[in-house]
Amino acid sequence: MTYRMPPTRQRFVLTLLLGLLLPAMALADAPLASWNDGPAKSSIVAFVHAVTDPGSKHFVPPPERIAVFDNDGTLWSEQPAYFELMFAFDEIKRNAPRHPEWKTTQPFKAVLENDHKALSAAGMNGLLKIVGATHTGMTTEAFDDAAKTWLSQARHPKTGKPYTEMIYQPMLELLDYLRSQDFKTYIVSGGDTAFMRAFADRVYGIPPEQVIGTTFVTAFQYQDGHALIQRTAKLAHNDDGPGKPESIDAIIGRRPILAFGNSDGDLQMLQWTAAGTGQRFMGLVHHTDAKREWAYDRSSSIGKLDKALDEANQRGWTVVDMATQWRRVYPGDAPEPELVQ
Repeated sequence: MTYRMPPTRQRFVLTLLLGLLLPAMALADAPLASWNDGPAKSSIVAFVHAVTDPGSKHFVPPPERIAVFDNDGTLWSEQPAYFELMFAFDEIKRNAPRHPEWKTTQPFKAVLENDHKALSAAGMNGLLKIVGATHTGMTTEAFDDAAKTWLSQARHPKTGKPYTEMIYQPMLELLDYLRSQDFKTYIVSGGDTAFMRAFADRVYGIPPEQVIGTTFVTAFQYQDGHALIQRTAKLAHNDDGPGKPESIDAIIGRRPILAFGNSDGDLQMLQWTAAGTGQRFMGLVHHTDAKREWAYDRSSSIGKLDKALDEANQRGWTVVDMATQWRRVYPGDAPEPELVQ
């Protein structure tokens, strides 16, 4: 015997399903769905409307709609250490069997023994040695393979997530929103260009040619019929602080009309963007959410936000309070209820 649901029951079930599904569908389809309605979202939408409306006095032609984003702390998390540095530490451990001298040589010994005190004592010179040992002395293909392998296997020590899942859902939505309005989106970060290129296209939808970062001098080699690009230990460009606008000018050749960062290392990039004529947007992600991510700014050794925060407040730039203006942080998170601001 076939059971047939009574019409009144059918209507009830249909109403229930619609009540559950429609909010989720609306959240998925709306631009900036993971942003609370508030000052940050409003300023973004107002800016985009102003520069894309042909009838607006602030209209900007599509070729000039350049948007630049820092990576660490702006598009993905950066605590308790920059993720690329976590990669370097893991690469030291992976390659240690081929370098027995590392067992007794600092700073490699500190990495192998998880000696944070000794690693801290090694300072910047120690970190440069670690980066040199893990990022150079190999072909570009070999480095790309190492980075992609690590990204596919490594997990964050606190969340247990793959690092590429610790990207900010609201910023992914912003990237998509801008591209839907004929913006060209770039990463301009202090991280190694090749490291970011290993995941940026797949994770952010930003192709390799639109990823700008710190670079090492490379050398073309032709060996036994094989053409190679070798990564040397000589630093070519440090893409942090003033290095960011310098590389934007040299590589993009256009001044951005939108720039987003999260730390003092992004200040000059925002200043360079602000110095242009016409409508401009300068934004900072302010890490205020100790519950869903981390809370840090002026006193942090990672992603310090001090001078840039002062200038943003003085000049009316948009500061995104993560705790109050984002409905969720990571793509896998359930969205928080809409917060009325």
